[in-house]
Amino acid sequence: MALGVAGPDAAATPQVSGSTSDSGADLELVRVTKAFGSFLAVDDLTLTIPSGSFFALLGPSGCGKTTTLRMVAGLEQPSSGSISIGGTDVTDRKAYQRPVNTVFQSYALFPHLTVLENVAFGLRRKHVPDAVARAGEGLDLVELRHLADRKPAQLSGGQQQRVALARALVNNPAVLLLDEPLGALDLKLRRQMQVELKRIQIEVGLTFVHVTHDQEEAMTMADTVAVMNAGRIEQMGSPAELYELPRTAFVANFLGQSNLLPGTVREVRDGWVGVDVAGTRVVVPQARAVSQDGSVLVGVRPEKVLLLPASEDLPDDANVIGPGIVSDVSFTGVSTQYQVEVPGLGTFGVFAQNLAGGASAAVGDRVRLAWAPGFTFGLDGADDASDGVDLA
Repeated sequence: MALGVAGPDAAATPQVSGSTSDSGADLELVRVTKAFGSFLAVDDLTLTIPSGSFFALLGPSGCGKTTTLRMVAGLEQPSSGSISIGGTDVTDRKAYQRPVNTVFQSYALFPHLTVLENVAFGLRRKHVPDAVARAGEGLDLVELRHLADRKPAQLSGGQQQRVALARALVNNPAVLLLDEPLGALDLKLRRQMQVELKRIQIEVGLTFVHVTHDQEEAMTMADTVAVMNAGRIEQMGSPAELYELPRTAFVANFLGQSNLLPGTVREVRDGWVGVDVAGTRVVVPQARAVSQDGSVLVGVRPEKVLLLPASEDLPDDANVIGPGIVSDVSFTGVSTQYQVEVPGLGTFGVFAQNLAGGASAAVGDRVRLAWAPGFTFGLDGADDASDGVDLA
């Protein structure tokens, strides 16, 4: 698939090199809907992505994230709603008329051209002066100038992806769209490219919109992450905010792992919500509770939980669940992952850092689970506690 182009006045496009923090543009979608027959792929989506930000659309396959990206690129037309870039409505513009470029998972490099010729190709088609020099600057940006004379087949997958990125960046688009760009790379290369993409985005100052199903990828690179589910945004915020304070069961389960326990609110006072969880009192900070009456889901991340022998004294003012029985122990190097069966509550996950060099409990051990109340979050009891688990 061919890359989009930067716009009709490409000759006036600024150089790639150097910091251009004001060269990006706000991207705004207002009540955008896309239907394919009876299937609603994107449902009444309103979203503003600030100029110069690194923004990630994160979600499972079929959630609408790629369809959203294709509508911004001009490859799909919205069923309703509007899209604007830098304050200009581009809803009805063709793809080549929009100030965007797209980098796809498939590199789409011309095998018969050199690396430098691939990067200069679009500039030459638009008769941009100094196309070769501009292409060289693009290769400098992705640190591949030394491979300018090679053919794509002589490059690694990560190097080919960098060439595709340079080809998009030399047009200096207002918005760069990244559609699962690292999906074809192995784990080590993917992590290296995550760092490189973030470095490049900071250096050029363009607005990056990155579509991915990989939670780590979104968390590593993006300033802001929007978690999509069934055509809508479930929650949007910084990676730390989404992880530490999910507002739905889907976000809690899709972005990392969570222990979600059904309970009933018994009291609200002094900034705390007291919840009955299978006969045990658990407290949640009011500011971290979506719902503060009736049925709720009490949540805590596995790495926040302490695994304590059933006979050990409990920490003061801790939330405590159990006792339960350790049913599984998995050593992963930096941490050990435990599964604990708690009567009436099911399986509880615990991640313990290996400070002492190994597991501190064995299968069959009787333990209690404790964590600081400030790590607890509360969700609407109407949420399905398993929502998003299989998709993650």
